[in-house]
Amino acid sequence: MKANVGGFDRVFRIVVGLALVALALTNTIGAWGYVGLIVLATGVFSFCGAYTLLGINTCPMKTEEEPPISH
Repeated sequence: MKANVGGFDRVFRIVVGLALVALALTNTIGAWGYVGLIVLATGVFSFCGAYTLLGINTCPMKTEEEPPISH
């Protein structure tokens, strides 16, 4: 699994996931709040299967360093 969730997207998923699970545990929104576990997991592991299917990647691009010139 290659990371495809990064930066703001990752933090947002973790916060929303925790909030949904908390609301489910307090019986505020019912059992549907446990969907937050999936949202939380995608943030924690920086991987979203739906992003892979849709070709989306919010991770910052890594620049390739040029190899040193040998003489």
